[in-house]
Amino acid sequence: MPHATQHADAAEDVAAGELDTVLRGGPFHAALRAAIAARGLPLQRVQHHLSRHGVKVGVTSLSYWQQGARRPQRPESLRAVRALEEILRLPDESLIRLLEDTDAQDRSAAADVPPAGRSYRSLLKASDVLEQLHAELECPIDGGLHTLGHHERVRIGARRELLGRESQHIVRAHREGVDRFVAVHHGDPGCAPERMTVHALENCRAGRVRHHHDTGVLVAELLFDTRLRAGDTFLFRYAVEDGTADVSREYVRGFGAAGGQYALQIHFDEQALPVRCHRFTQHSAAAPRGGRQELPLSGRHRSVHLVEPRVRSGLVGIGWDWE
Repeated sequence: MPHATQHADAAEDVAAGELDTVLRGGPFHAALRAAIAARGLPLQRVQHHLSRHGVKVGVTSLSYWQQGARRPQRPESLRAVRALEEILRLPDESLIRLLEDTDAQDRSAAADVPPAGRSYRSLLKASDVLEQLHAELECPIDGGLHTLGHHERVRIGARRELLGRESQHIVRAHREGVDRFVAVHHGDPGCAPERMTVHALENCRAGRVRHHHDTGVLVAELLFDTRLRAGDTFLFRYAVEDGTADVSREYVRGFGAAGGQYALQIHFDEQALPVRCHRFTQHSAAAPRGGRQELPLSGRHRSVHLVEPRVRSGLVGIGWDWE
């Protein structure tokens, strides 16, 4: 009968072989994930080692990097990647090279991306911008709240544009003193977030608003009139008026972690009805789309919807064809 040490040695050989393979061919997130697994380090320990190298990176960012939901691009993030090569005992430039290879692939694939679509690179850039805007509001992306339920109603106008959306959230605080929520709106390509408006509709009031024109990202602070204790639930509702871009072809919502129920409803103007609609999912911005399912358009209500009883990390959305 094999000894336990033999099983452990075999497992280490498999992990080392997987790591060698992804270090040669990528992608970056798979190589990072394999390297962390091969060293047996929890993300908190990786963060601790980075801080000893003088680099500050959150555990959430590290998690997103190894999932492929985000990619390090800012100078501080690239410093972290070089430090990770040393911490994880990897060859010099091995992870940085994979990042550069992915950038090159994004550039070569740019011609194949429809003008109204969002490329992998643009989604990653928006993620980095999102971190910066949250930092300006001095609010972590997590925010101290778990989502129990989220219902979005999106309106598409007569010019086929994204007119706006309304969101209702049911949340539970998982730390003391939470008194706000930072809402995120990512407009369609060509939008002007500085011309959008945010309306607090129920149990909240609008606070500071930040936006980034190039990526079409807007973040808005919604202030509660109470401080939640850990375990408290809260319901609030707000809306974003958009209407600043051209033709809209899809609406996507990203989730950093598993959570509660999510419902998305797309309502079309009677003067602009699509010929077909479908739902889709993605494990990350880098992953191929799957879970495609045709959605019937209701003639009476001119809308389609999807319901996720319990969301998983990744993206879910509805797309439609105009002709």
